[in-house]
Amino acid sequence: MKTGIIQQTCSPNQSENIAKSLAAIKACAEQGAELVVLQELHCGIYFCQAESADMFDLAEPIPGPAYHTFAQAAKENNVVLVTSLFEKRAPGIYHNTAVVFEKDGTEAGRYRKMHIPDDPAYYEKFYFTPGDLGFNPISTSVGKLGVLVCWDQWYPEGARLMAMRGAEVLIYPTAIGWADTDPQEEQDRQFGAWQTIQRGHAVANGLPVISVNRTGWEEDFSGVTGGIRFWGQSFIAGAQGEILYSAPIDQEVTQVVEIDKQRTEAVRRMWPFFRDRRIDAYDGLNKRYLD
Repeated sequence: MKTGIIQQTCSPNQSENIAKSLAAIKACAEQGAELVVLQELHCGIYFCQAESADMFDLAEPIPGPAYHTFAQAAKENNVVLVTSLFEKRAPGIYHNTAVVFEKDGTEAGRYRKMHIPDDPAYYEKFYFTPGDLGFNPISTSVGKLGVLVCWDQWYPEGARLMAMRGAEVLIYPTAIGWADTDPQEEQDRQFGAWQTIQRGHAVANGLPVISVNRTGWEEDFSGVTGGIRFWGQSFIAGAQGEILYSAPIDQEVTQVVEIDKQRTEAVRRMWPFFRDRRIDAYDGLNKRYLD
């Protein structure tokens, strides 16, 4: 399966961001991509750096203008397209929602981000209601896609449930970066942890992982902090966690990589983790903590 990943910078000009994404989708299709994955909240700035009720104006209903734009892009380029939209579900109810479009522009399915962070410069609980669609793969013409979003990437439970329901690949649109005040050693630790845990999902489940991050510096519109320097480094890992492609830190990237989904069968025969799971002993996993 030829997969296109799009790592881009974003500005407050939503039209320019969308135009950049559309051009990159076309470029991926011209290189033979069957599946194209965009980064988290690719239509605009990462507005969660601060809490402001005005930022809810960026949300759109699904379907809405951005939805229709990307549905048409999927159809025109004959690709399965993974998007990431700020969904206005109802007054006061907003979601961070990945919508997957089929090659004919119809909606294949959607996923609402389940794990919502609330950390300095990542104040997502102010904006997003936790997802209520569960961890269910989306069936498409290129296979069953286990689509999750950003903060979900730190949780092996979500990846495992997607795999247990037949996902053939795990996909993470994401937006993560450094504060410029972080020393280099801390930056290295943060990136290493981020990539390692996602490669771990590949190993534990015998599945390829596609992680698409944004790049570039974005200011904190509140002026309180020094902004976020998104660390790029989007990557694709194979079913044993091997890196098939890794993007640079500070460059926009449109890259097509071939993924061999059939390797999952061979890998799971060698490393039969699903066979050896002690499902009789995992009852505690549905608790917050075991005192």
